[in-house]
Amino acid sequence: MPPAEPDDYFMLQALAEAQKALAAGEIPIGAVVVFEKQIIGRGHNQTEQLRDVTAHAEMLALTAAANYVGNKYLTDCTLYVTIEPCVMCAGASYWAQLKAVVFGAEEPKVGFRRHGQLLHPRTQVRSGVQAEQCATLMRTFFSLKRKQ
Repeated sequence: MPPAEPDDYFMLQALAEAQKALAAGEIPIGAVVVFEKQIIGRGHNQTEQLRDVTAHAEMLALTAAANYVGNKYLTDCTLYVTIEPCVMCAGASYWAQLKAVVFGAEEPKVGFRRHGQLLHPRTQVRSGVQAEQCATLMRTFFSLKRKQ
C-alpha cells in the first residue's frame, strides 16, 4: 500500500524500472501506470534489446495498462515516468486520455513541453517528483557511456 505521498511512492517504483534499463545498458528511463493506487502497467526502455525505436518506457507501460484494463482509454490512470516524455510518448498519452502525467526530471532537448501542449486537454501534469534522483540516474548513464 502506498504511503501518504503517492507521487513519491510511485516515482520510486518508476525509478526501480529505470534501474532495470540501466542494468541492461539501456537509457535509464522507467514508467508505471497507476489506477486506484495500484500499478497496472510497468515499463523501462528496451529500444536496444528489442531493436525497436518505439520501445520507450512509457509506451511499454501504457500497453501493459491497456491490456490490464482491456481498453485503449486510460482516463482514470496516472502515468509516472522518471524523465519528461518525448513527443511520441506524449502523443500516446494523449490518445490514452490519461488523467495525469507525473514526471521526475525535465528533458530540455527532446521533452514534449518544448513543442507546446501535446497531452489531452483534461490531462494534469506534475513535474519535479524525485527529480534529483531521476536526473542523477541519467547523468550516471551518460557519464559511463562517454568513458567507453
